Amino acid sequence: MAHQVTSKDIPTNGEHLEISKIAKLQFISGIVGGVGLIFSIIYLWFGGGVEDSSTSEHESSVAHGSYAFSWLFAVFFILTIALGGCFWTFLHNLSNSGWGTSVRRMMENLGFVFPFLFIFCIPFLFPQVQQYLWEWMTSYRDVVGDSSNAKEALLHDKNPHNHLLAAKVFYLNPTFWLARFFTYFIGLGFFIWLVRKFSIAQDTETKPSTKNLFAARKHSSWSMIVFGVTLTFLALDLVMALDFSWFSTMFGVYIFAGSALNSMAVLILTGIFLQRAGYLKNVVTQEHYHIMGKLCFAFTVFWAYVSFSQFFLIWYANITEETRYFLLRNTENWNLVSLSLVFMHFALPFLALLRSDVKKKPKFMVGLCCYILFMHAVDVYHMVIPERGPSVELVVNHAPQLWIGGSWVGDILALITTVAGFLFFYLRNLTSAALYPHRDPRILESANLHN
Repeated sequence: MAHQVTSKDIPTNGEHLEISKIAKLQFISGIVGGVGLIFSIIYLWFGGGVEDSSTSEHESSVAHGSYAFSWLFAVFFILTIALGGCFWTFLHNLSNSGWGTSVRRMMENLGFVFPFLFIFCIPFLFPQVQQYLWEWMTSYRDVVGDSSNAKEALLHDKNPHNHLLAAKVFYLNPTFWLARFFTYFIGLGFFIWLVRKFSIAQDTETKPSTKNLFAARKHSSWSMIVFGVTLTFLALDLVMALDFSWFSTMFGVYIFAGSALNSMAVLILTGIFLQRAGYLKNVVTQEHYHIMGKLCFAFTVFWAYVSFSQFFLIWYANITEETRYFLLRNTENWNLVSLSLVFMHFALPFLALLRSDVKKKPKFMVGLCCYILFMHAVDVYHMVIPERGPSVELVVNHAPQLWIGGSWVGDILALITTVAGFLFFYLRNLTSAALYPHRDPRILESANLHN
């Protein structure tokens, strides 16, 4: 029979991750992320060269534009995971969950990475980067200029493609895009900081109280709305706007499904890592991993449902502006990536997580969670990178092509840089407070979880 956890088993000051145990990992991730970020910013600002007819300048511009897409892919990948941490934090508070009290601080620490990721988004503010990623910005600046009526200027432009932009100019204009960009990080960053602040304040209460507990729950109601708006429109502004003529009413939900699934995979890996380091022994059990595994299973199914629904509705409607997204991703070898998402992102994890006993096996879950994260990277790659060849070659060579040779090198470098930066901030958060809310009145309920 399992040991019944009592208040005597919960340290008075909680458990704190010793910096010395992760100092080397944090140092390496900080160096890799910091150096990679600095060099990426310098390259994205200066690396394009001056476009002319010479071969060297042409290749320089293509490489520059290619890396802009690599950077978007890598940054959006880590953004979705941090956003998932925000979701689980707010949901835990709103649902008054008892089982998750032991792992709530991990959710808060993961979500609190989001505001720091702004520094990785700085290159998206560069016109040198925007010209490759979001063609509507270039069209807007070239056509509208100093005109006081942007819609009229676009409607009367000789390029018929800009007539569609005129219908969306109330939303797709650089000034409003910039305002939204800063609002995402300021708004959601403030709310995840605030909710985490109430949680940490609970650790230092001299007498048992529900003051901070109810404050966190109250503010999580507003925070969940801010989260939903931020995730949806951040996805629209960074990814869907790569082709402003395309639209999908399910894209935000599609991003949310992948975000929730893969952030839960990170939480499972974090819990196992901390327990192997000697922490959380009395408060996190196989029952917690069982529930988190079931949540992974649920969102694997939900991701498949949403992605298929998006494809089916677009296929059934057969509207030119909508079908282009899937036509491009089923051209030449991109169809292999599309098919791999069906069988490897959904079918394999679905079958692996069907059994209840495997969710309680740490070694199995470590491998599966790493696999889920890898497939999420493939999913984000599938969203972003097919647009690269047509967009970059159109800007540089005025002759769109599907593939840019050697561009995968930039994809790997950008991914290593951003993941290292993400890991640095996540480890920093883990060491900044107790590993679980040891003075939460529901901590014993969570520690003795049975389901």
